[in-house]
Amino acid sequence: MDFVNLPLLAVSGMVFASVLVGLFSARIGFSFLLVFLLAGVLAGEDGPGGFRFDDYQLSFWVGNLALAVILLDGGLRTAFATFRTGLRPASLLASVGVVVCAAITAVAGVLFVGLDWPTAFLLGAIVGSTDAAAVFALLTRSGVTLNERVAATLEIESGVNDPMAVYLTLACIAVIGAQASQGSPWATVAWSFLQQFGWGALVGVAGGLAMALLLPRLVSRDAGGGVLALLVGAGGLSIFALAGLLGGSGFLAVYLFGLILANRAASAVAPLLVVMDGYAWLAQAGMFLLLGLLVTPSTLLDYTVPGLAVAATLILVARPAAVWLCLWPFRFSRRETWYIAWVGLRGAVPIVLALFPLMAGTPQAPELFNIAFLVVVTSLLLQGSTIGWMAHRLGVAMPESSDEPGHRAVFRDFELAPGTPISAVCDFYGLPAPDDSADAELELGHWMAKQLRGPPVAGDTVVLGPATFVVRELQDGRISRVGLGLMS
Repeated sequence: MDFVNLPLLAVSGMVFASVLVGLFSARIGFSFLLVFLLAGVLAGEDGPGGFRFDDYQLSFWVGNLALAVILLDGGLRTAFATFRTGLRPASLLASVGVVVCAAITAVAGVLFVGLDWPTAFLLGAIVGSTDAAAVFALLTRSGVTLNERVAATLEIESGVNDPMAVYLTLACIAVIGAQASQGSPWATVAWSFLQQFGWGALVGVAGGLAMALLLPRLVSRDAGGGVLALLVGAGGLSIFALAGLLGGSGFLAVYLFGLILANRAASAVAPLLVVMDGYAWLAQAGMFLLLGLLVTPSTLLDYTVPGLAVAATLILVARPAAVWLCLWPFRFSRRETWYIAWVGLRGAVPIVLALFPLMAGTPQAPELFNIAFLVVVTSLLLQGSTIGWMAHRLGVAMPESSDEPGHRAVFRDFELAPGTPISAVCDFYGLPAPDDSADAELELGHWMAKQLRGPPVAGDTVVLGPATFVVRELQDGRISRVGLGLMS
């Protein structure tokens, strides 16, 4: 039985040690996911483990399976209510933002790596999307509570931008392959776009609706939730595979499956979330360990300088440019925009996407894989470890209920009834009347919502003369509590 026990001991020991180290390292802001990745590297042929692993096909299969589980868990935890503030900006970031990010990163690929333009754009597509596993995990463990607008945008973006990155990666591989064969891939690329997003959305929504009808009928048969969590997991993976077989995006399908199910059968899904969280962490651990095994650090030395240059361009130029461009039409403050630009975490997705050109035999594929790995490590080290610190630095973190000084600093000292006419408030405090005479007839809450020009969230402010009005709380999307601060 040694052929069973030895590999089992090695794998379980790696996972145990990684989780143990990760729990302690998380206290100092070190990314939990990076611990798994580095554990795989140490177990590889250049590390103490000395295990040689180069099965790209197995890694590709495991990576896709793990991402499907992670996206399913993310969809199950996304409430429709968050779409009120995050859907439109997140959708733009997940589509136009990925393209802009890939294009600017491609320039770095040409300048610093010496790639030709098609291959450079392939590199940009590989590293162009944020990673759901990294964002979901690190936002949860960062110890900060973000305002609803920022949190919803980041979560929805990371859940739905993978299909665009996959599509761009496959399109670039097709273009490079067509150049070699003197063919024309553009019709195929356009049709693939329609298939990816059309079939992905259709299969995901239909599967979610069907499961939402079935699940509540089965709740009484599994009070603990373990078996039903297995049923939901298997259903999500079936949707992922079916969408892929039809030519659609399995990533989009499984995220929408979880989203529809969680919001149509919320009471039935709630007991399953603890089990699904375990599945998601197991998927992340297995995926990052395996991807770490694929990397040979000795081969990375030649790519360190160009890889770090690409990472710096992505983090400091491409991501901020894409975020500012996409969020410009929406009511985001400068601090919120800079924070969203900073939390452009890259994780397992770029490494999994870097396996596509390796399996397709694309020229310079090993170079693209090594650079993608360096980008991921840099992102997790630099961005992943500073999520909480940056939230406090930019003032987008909401105070804890027990933090009275912080609570007063954000929500101010006094509270007003949102149903009070704004004219009465102005008269009582000696404030200038609103510029629009029609606004003077509005209630305070309605006047604030109009001034905000978008869905309000807790923490939003409106300034009128020396007064600052703050949204303290919302109920059914409407302002239900208002804070007031007066400058002396």
